Amino acid sequence: MLRNFFPRVHEMHRLRPTRSVLAIADRLEKAGFEAWCVGGAIRDALLGGSPLDWDLATSATPQQVQELFGRKRTIPVGIEFGTVAVLDEVGVAHEITTFRRDVKTDGRHAVVEFGASLDDDLARRDFTINAIAFRPSTDEVRDPFHGQEDLRAGIVRAVGDPHERLREDRLRALRGIRFAARYDFKIDDATLAAIHDSAAHLTRLSAERVQQEIVKSMQQVSAPSAAFRIWRDSGAFRALVPALGDVSDVALATLDHLPRDGAGDRQAPQRTANRIAALFLDRSPAQVRSSLTALRFSRHDVAWATALVERWVNTGTALALALAEPVADIEIRRWHAELGRIHAGPFLRVAGARWTAMREAGEDAPSAAAVRVMHKRMFSARHGGVVEIGDLAIGGDELRAAGIPAGPIYAKILRALLEWVIEEPDRNTPAQLLSEVSRIRATIETGSTT
Repeated sequence: MLRNFFPRVHEMHRLRPTRSVLAIADRLEKAGFEAWCVGGAIRDALLGGSPLDWDLATSATPQQVQELFGRKRTIPVGIEFGTVAVLDEVGVAHEITTFRRDVKTDGRHAVVEFGASLDDDLARRDFTINAIAFRPSTDEVRDPFHGQEDLRAGIVRAVGDPHERLREDRLRALRGIRFAARYDFKIDDATLAAIHDSAAHLTRLSAERVQQEIVKSMQQVSAPSAAFRIWRDSGAFRALVPALGDVSDVALATLDHLPRDGAGDRQAPQRTANRIAALFLDRSPAQVRSSLTALRFSRHDVAWATALVERWVNTGTALALALAEPVADIEIRRWHAELGRIHAGPFLRVAGARWTAMREAGEDAPSAAAVRVMHKRMFSARHGGVVEIGDLAIGGDELRAAGIPAGPIYAKILRALLEWVIEEPDRNTPAQLLSEVSRIRATIETGSTT
């Protein structure tokens, strides 16, 4: 667990903002303004990381920041909330936000006022571990809510009254869950109770924000079952993704056996899509499609997850039974064709993770060794093999040239030819396929099952 290797958080050498951030802070300070590094970079640096994205909080107003750095170097990314992005010497943007306090909030968006102190600014933040500030000019750390103690103890705790903090911004409930899972921290009891109480109000969040939290949890957390178990138990899933309101422990545990994007320094976005599909394995393809569409996932992501769930629903049980015994080459080819060239590998990874979770829960499931063998054999056969109709040596043009009128019968003939070639891959030549067309056409037209 991460906190077992936790460094001494008061070691100042860990707080090393980038040179660009130091230069921006120095310019603010020389102009007579306070400049403090705040937020997630402080948290992650104290956890032993090397963050590159450092945010600054300052006593300067947005207008003063723009005047100090010039219009060409500033972007008013959220000026109504006090935030201006300043471009460094290579054009990288760094956000600078004026000290502020909330005047009112609707549970998602706050009306703020400037002229606050640093302590006022820290008091409006979500969790103590995110309410720590560092002033580069003096090496001072400001930590009025004892966030360093909570980092050492491995606790996610709301700043001040947790119910009030979560009422101010309902997204904080989901962020707190993600932080706890990401760092393997415990959520403070009072904060967890406030998260449960917030569940019914999470419908105030936009679909895009909910989607982002799901994706961030899949991308940032090695074992996301802990996060999504709280989503389920608190009622967050019931409010936000009704199809997952009673998602099973096995489905959640499956996620932990699928690698996250970025693990092992490997960037593979498909890993996130696979995890999302795994979350829905006990649901119908229609529920997957409607749920992910409602959450504003891309068409590609919706189609990918739906395709994997369709294959699980249609072939998962039969494939599990087949893997209980040695599988013949012809069966490997049939399974490969059933799953499809693009989806076969990812499906086996998702299915293998699910079967691992099932075994851990005491349920019967294929062994990991059997799944690995199936995967390797499919991979060996995929290059140059006939898996899909498009792999056949003939297509619609050849059927038309053979005098067969265009129509739905083409798909039936080609599908039958694919099955014929899967039995004997050497049959995939134009001459042999065309010689078989007449028999297949007659069989289709007479309605024979032979």
